[in-house]
Formats: sequence, C-alpha cells, structure tokens
Amino acid sequence: MRLAIIHETSYRYTEPARSMLQYLRLTPRDHEGQHVVRWRVEPSDEGKLAAGSDHFGNVVHTFSADQPVRELTLRAEGIVETSDTDGIVRNAVERMPEACFLRETVLTTADDAIRDFAAGLGDSRGDTLATLHRLLMAINETIRFDVEPTNSGTSAAEAFALRRGVCQDLTHIFVAASRHLHIPCRYVSGYFHRNDGVDQQDAGHAWAEAKVPYLGWVGFDPTNGIAVTDAHVRVAIGLDYHGAAPIRGSRRGGGTENLSVRLLVGLAQRQSQSQIQAPSEPGSNIN
Repeated sequence: MRLAIIHETSYRYTEPARSMLQYLRLTPRDHEGQHVVRWRVEPSDEGKLAAGSDHFGNVVHTFSADQPVRELTLRAEGIVETSDTDGIVRNAVERMPEACFLRETVLTTADDAIRDFAAGLGDSRGDTLATLHRLLMAINETIRFDVEPTNSGTSAAEAFALRRGVCQDLTHIFVAASRHLHIPCRYVSGYFHRNDGVDQQDAGHAWAEAKVPYLGWVGFDPTNGIAVTDAHVRVAIGLDYHGAAPIRGSRRGGGTENLSVRLLVGLAQRQSQSQIQAPSEPGSNIN
C-alpha cells in the first residue's frame, strides 16, 4: 500500500509565547514492511529545527522559535509504502532490551480489575500468541470507543473502570494487561488508513507491540480488534503515550492556548499533486 500522509498541528495563543521548545516524534523509519519514500517536517515560523533520536530509537525533531510566537503550525507530510507482515515487526531500530518493556508506568499500571481481567485470558499451555489474541478481542469487545471521557493523562485503570476511551486508552489497557502476564509490551504511535474511504481524521492512531517467542515483536490494534496490517504506519514507540507522543513541549507566556489538528491519511494516488507536493521553503527531510 502506498500512503500519502499530511499531519498539521496548529497552535494559537491569546498572547505571544516568549519562548518555546517542541519535541516532535512525527517521522517514521524504514523496517521490513515499511519504506519511507519521502518525508518532511516543517514549522510555519522561523526557528531552529534539528533532527536526532531518543533512547528508544525514535526520530525526534526539536524546534525552538527565534522570536515570540502567537500562531504556529507544525507540519509533517510524505509518502510511505507498506506491505503486510502478519503484524510481525522485523529489522526495526531496537535500542532497549525487551525487559525494559515489562516496566509499569503511571499510565500502564494494572489495578486489581485489570489483573483479574488478564488472568482470565491466560493460556495454560503457555501459548503467548493465543493469549495476546484473546486479550486483543476481549479489550475490543469490552471497551467502547468514545472521545469524550478521557484525556492524555487518563491511566489504563481509569479507562478500564469507565469501559470507554480512545485508541490511546485501549492501548494502555492492552499494555498493562500484557505486562501483568509477564509479556513485554510497548506503546506505538502512528497512522492508520481507514478502508471506508474517509481520509480525513481527527488524530493519529495508537496500538501495541508485544514480544512473542520465536516470532519477535508483533503489533496488536485493540481499537480495531486486529493484528497490525499494511494499513498501519509505525512512527514511534515508548513505555506509554508520554514516550511516543507525536508532539510534546513547553513554552513561556502565551496566555490561553487553542489547539487544532488536520490529518489526512489516504492512498497516494487519491491525493492531488498540490496536497502531497513538498513545500519549497527550507525544512527538514529524512529519507
């Protein structure tokens, strides 16, 4: 699948922000089943944009503005070719030992309810893959997708108690339950191409990767109740949302912030040339 992606995050402040520093995990890497044809990250304001990587191996851009900012748009766009690998992630950048992904975080701590839920899905034969597929379907059937009741700081335990949440919440629950079952598991942020013809989306997507004996890391999407396919574009990993968030940052001043997101994920041939053409102004390219 050849996917064209445009992701714009816009900030507007009631007063000029005197300074800001943004960390952008918006750039996918190549691995088996995913090839980045071209990719560009560009801020609307003048400033310093530098590319590096973090301790998980994610590509991270840092942006700091040269002058006070009242409006700022951070744009990532490009084309990614994907193929189906049955959810198995091979030849990705790996910098942390798998035991790292057994660590609990504030967002992925399993409470009694999640522990009981997970315990009922274990496999007496020790079949990790079968256990993970049961967990995948159980979460998909138990937690209703709902954008209203949760936010970026909602924990797995809180979302599980509500029985509602967004992809971030379902992924945190999957991660918490997997780690309780002593299965290394990590949070993944990225993009998902819908098969209903709708290209415009409100936000990026999230899913989990769990370590399966003899297979390696395998992707599971509890929101859609499926293993990861060629419709998924993998961007960043972390212990939870905070480690893989597309954008995190800080600022001084600015008053009240208004945030808006524009995201298009479509088949490349369905995007107009004007939409997918790289901007002519200087930016940051990673191929």
